[in-house]
Amino acid sequence: MTSFLNTPPTRILVVTLRFLGDTLLVTPLLSSLKQAYPSAKIDVLLPKNTAAMLEGNPAVAQLITISAKPTKKENLSVFKKIFHQYDLAICTQAGDRPTLYSFLASSKRIGFVPQKTQTGWFKRYLFQKWLEFDTQKTHTVLEVLKLCQLLKIAPVYQLTAPQPDLSVFEIIKSLNLPDNYVVLHPMPQWRYKQWTLEGWAAIADYCQQQGLKVLISGSSIAVELDYIAKLQLPTDTLNLAGKLSLAQLAQVISGAKLFIGCDTGITHLAAATGVATIALFGPSDPVKWTPWPIDYHSEKPPFVTHGSQHVNNVYLIQGQKDCVPCYLEGCDKHQQSYSACLDAITPEQVQAVIADILKV
Repeated sequence: MTSFLNTPPTRILVVTLRFLGDTLLVTPLLSSLKQAYPSAKIDVLLPKNTAAMLEGNPAVAQLITISAKPTKKENLSVFKKIFHQYDLAICTQAGDRPTLYSFLASSKRIGFVPQKTQTGWFKRYLFQKWLEFDTQKTHTVLEVLKLCQLLKIAPVYQLTAPQPDLSVFEIIKSLNLPDNYVVLHPMPQWRYKQWTLEGWAAIADYCQQQGLKVLISGSSIAVELDYIAKLQLPTDTLNLAGKLSLAQLAQVISGAKLFIGCDTGITHLAAATGVATIALFGPSDPVKWTPWPIDYHSEKPPFVTHGSQHVNNVYLIQGQKDCVPCYLEGCDKHQQSYSACLDAITPEQVQAVIADILKV
């Protein structure tokens, strides 16, 4: 037992306020907490638009959701709900809001803080135990699992995909999916992580030639639907964009021969299902952001910074430019920028990995 916890905690709040993929990457921590404290009630405070990633998670008792940009009224409501309700609060980020929520939730707190040379270094005085957040050198899964060291509990390295209820299987059955299909996820959240329209069209054609029916995944956001509509895809392509919940999509992906996607949350989800996953990477550092391979259990990041690589079910294809990875938001340094390194990935590179997976 850690020095600041006299007894095992019975109510724990985990605060994670980042994007969809980041939410999935927190699930090993949730599993670690449940393994260490099986009788504890573990709640998670997170944005409304990422809550579906934790649907049916067996480690979680309750999801407390809040808008990405909450009003004063909404913040006050959350403050009242969590105020001094927990034996332990765990902050998985170093930002102001997650730190505040953790401070309000419990008198016993652990979490991440900025490095002492950065703004906000004083936050370390708000935690009984803390770690400086590493923005580059550690995979996000391993970074979050470092919090286990503060509690002196064993880490669980496995991700947990959203868990469907029984109705999901009826919905999947109604799709009449073939035995052999591939799922393509062509549209990431940000433009600077996008591959080319021509590349996706060529890959879809190649997969069809290999006897695979092409399925397209995506959200219902208008810009994403417009992008998918521009793709020159085989006529029998099944477009599922905006039609499935995350739990339903996870089930569809898990039955595929392979999944191909960009550096985005759904690619992380695909890897977590165990399916062979091809991830197209450009500006982001693979050390920190590659999808976590199934059955990978190590304190060492699964991928290195440079080069196309393969670990278990994850196949990384990295754009080849001298500046890769640049850690920036594309060549123009904003989220709607193009990325020359991604544009440079050829369909032939992706086809070679597909052929390797399918043994053709």
